[in-house]
Amino acid sequence: MADSVDCERFDAVVLGAGISGLVAASILQRQGARSVLVIDEYSCLGGNHIDCKVGDYTFDVGSYIFQDDSPLLAHFPELLSLYIPISPSWGRLTPQGFVTHYPLSIADDLLRAGPIEWILILGSVIAARLSRRRIRSAEDFATFWIGARMLMRSGLGYYLDRFYGFPADKVDAKFAEKRMLWIREHARLRNLFRRWVSSAPPSPPNQQLARPREGFSFLYRKAEERLEAQGARFLLGVKMGRLESHDGTFSIAVGDRRIVGGRLVSTIPLSQIQALCGLQAQRELKTVTLMSLFYSYSGQRGFKQSILYNFSSKGAWKRLTIHSDFYGKCGGREFFSVELNAEHVAHDARAGDRDFREHTKANRLFLGDLRLEGSHLLANAYPIYTENADEDAKHAMAVLAKLGIESIGRQGSFDYQPTARDSTLKAEAALQRR
Repeated sequence: MADSVDCERFDAVVLGAGISGLVAASILQRQGARSVLVIDEYSCLGGNHIDCKVGDYTFDVGSYIFQDDSPLLAHFPELLSLYIPISPSWGRLTPQGFVTHYPLSIADDLLRAGPIEWILILGSVIAARLSRRRIRSAEDFATFWIGARMLMRSGLGYYLDRFYGFPADKVDAKFAEKRMLWIREHARLRNLFRRWVSSAPPSPPNQQLARPREGFSFLYRKAEERLEAQGARFLLGVKMGRLESHDGTFSIAVGDRRIVGGRLVSTIPLSQIQALCGLQAQRELKTVTLMSLFYSYSGQRGFKQSILYNFSSKGAWKRLTIHSDFYGKCGGREFFSVELNAEHVAHDARAGDRDFREHTKANRLFLGDLRLEGSHLLANAYPIYTENADEDAKHAMAVLAKLGIESIGRQGSFDYQPTARDSTLKAEAALQRR
């Protein structure tokens, strides 16, 4: 790697300024790195924690709930005072056309079914336990625990297809084992009985929080300030070029500059870091492109929950979040975001809007003045574990590790990390091993 007057040298370089990248920078500083550079092609911090401002509304791309005991706050305690305390509730639209508890309801999914359906559900569970000796897919996993009958009656089967973007029988069981353990917990008899006799769902042991009204950029600016005060620098909204390694150091082109680092941590998608290194991917790792539709609304809602999942047999949308439940109405109107797998509507926001309106009107969820205020497409929203994808990701990370590159995070390790808590803990574990 040739030296140059244009080279800028740092103890460590972090690619990606999402949660994993910010936490990585904090850990590197604690480990003694005096100069850390964080590079991101996004113009704002937070990675996929994205908000979109439309007029006076601020919508989120996704649904984000934080907690006051999050390990993220150990790195950035300044964030706590910026969060807004909330009391969210979760519901789901069932195949039968009514809204009930998420993810399962003893009263509505079992007691309301009647004796004949009980027998069919029980028979389905017994048949699944006897016949499915090997669990190969996400569908196998769910069916083993609640039976094919309950899988469809509850609507979970329909939701899984929306979540993945293709049938759940094509999704590797390793994903289910990592991220669908709640199905097993809800299916255990003692847990079913405890929830049945309990008069109310258990309260979370911590305070639930939402990002500030000003948005994620405002929130993570405090993290940036803390890191900068300790010697970190940020390059945002820049295009990264060729990455090379030589004698334990790294060189990456950023515009007309060359950045040199003694340690490199990547939180960007595996396919992207492989391309920067000139490596050929063994196999394409599939990810979901998330479409978010932004609405304002005036009228009566057909549900009271803040977050509603679509478990019905129709409709492309998979989840909606009522932001005005957390921040108050804007100009007298409620406002919310709707998430869809973009593949289901051919990446066309107009098609997604049309589908959402027809479906929610048929189920009487929104019957007043519903306005589409905007939309957003997010590539690489979360990974999809098709057959052997987990092993392919591990192989790619091993090849990068031989070059000295530490690839971590939801994108960098192809690991579906649903919360900032999860991302923080896994970043800590990965980097402290070194």
